[in-house]
Amino acid sequence: MESYIQNLFAERIGGKKFGKEDVIYKFEKIKRAKQEAMKKHPNVELIDMGVGEPDEMADPEVVRVLCEEAKKWENRGYADNGIQELKDAVPPYMERVYGVKDIDPYNEVIHSIGSKPALAYITSAFINPGDVCLMTVPGYPITATHSKWYGGDVYNLPLLEENNFLPDLESIPEDIKKRAKILYLNYPNNPTGAQATKKFYKEVVDFAFENEVIVVQDAAYGALVYDGKPLSFLSIKDAKEVGVEIHSFSKAFNMTGWRLAFLVGNELIIKAFATVKDNFDSGQFIPIQKAGIYCLQHPEITERVRQKYERRLRKMVKILNDVGFNAKMPGGTFYLYVKSPKKADGIEFKTAEDFSQYLIKEKLISTVPWDDAGHYLRLAACFVAKGENGNPTTEEKYEDLLLEEFRKRLEGMDLEF
Repeated sequence: MESYIQNLFAERIGGKKFGKEDVIYKFEKIKRAKQEAMKKHPNVELIDMGVGEPDEMADPEVVRVLCEEAKKWENRGYADNGIQELKDAVPPYMERVYGVKDIDPYNEVIHSIGSKPALAYITSAFINPGDVCLMTVPGYPITATHSKWYGGDVYNLPLLEENNFLPDLESIPEDIKKRAKILYLNYPNNPTGAQATKKFYKEVVDFAFENEVIVVQDAAYGALVYDGKPLSFLSIKDAKEVGVEIHSFSKAFNMTGWRLAFLVGNELIIKAFATVKDNFDSGQFIPIQKAGIYCLQHPEITERVRQKYERRLRKMVKILNDVGFNAKMPGGTFYLYVKSPKKADGIEFKTAEDFSQYLIKEKLISTVPWDDAGHYLRLAACFVAKGENGNPTTEEKYEDLLLEEFRKRLEGMDLEF
């Protein structure tokens, strides 16, 4: 007998059909293909370039601060909307790294338990039924998902190579502009690796004023750039009047599982976020926030991380181009975004997902396919290289051994685009 609970699920997560859908999503397909490949080839190492999290642990000094702060009686309790010391550390960090000045640490900064809930909370604060969220695609879906959950609509802005993977704001229909509440951006961009420009950000500020929308700029990869200095949306004149920027400790400081981020920008948006947040969580563990303060005071940690990814990405670009792809260095992030071939090894592929599955099962190379705006593969430079003892290492010689094996598996595929 079927449980009555099956009839009680909210429509936003599937209603009565919750758990019964037979749709297999992209990342589940990747997971299953990897399991199948490793079972079929137990003695061959799978090269995983589909991962989206750092291969290193946090800096030893950051771990030390966490441990020391965790021992203190006064740090045991609720953090609520964050300790003021973390907020105080944000303005000097934003000025030092991004050249952004005049941030009020009391009213224009707040912490979050990672970027993911931050995107969900902002949606909760602004989207009513019938409102529109403007989303760049391909991209991180959280803002879109929650917009739909609150009865809103999502209008997708494709990121195309001919536009340098920047959204075409002029293409948005007038009726959509009138209903739009949120414009979600993510630069440097996952998955394309594109970096925004000052010119584009100025257009965004003008668009926001003209159409009365808020801008949410997700800067999870903000400081990981390879062509010039990091660029903040808030460095643009009047940007703080229309939006906020979200900075994560995950990628910049190798703290993915620590779950810490901060929002900085418009006072009203920060206030609304704090109100929603206060009804969802009780703040991140204070010792983690204290460790975050150490990070903000030591951006040289990010620079070491950035140099490693740049080295790896340049090697990957050369290998991919040598075997027939058309790869280019990204403006930022630790991803390469390359066109997926229509044919390889004499086999035709209709989608990037088809080719990605082939790479996993036949070459034991894992990537992430994107078919939202053209057919592309995302390859990550945060792959795990293992030393002689089989443990993860950042030694360059083992990185080179893995990349040489990567080259060998791709050679001779006779790619057609």
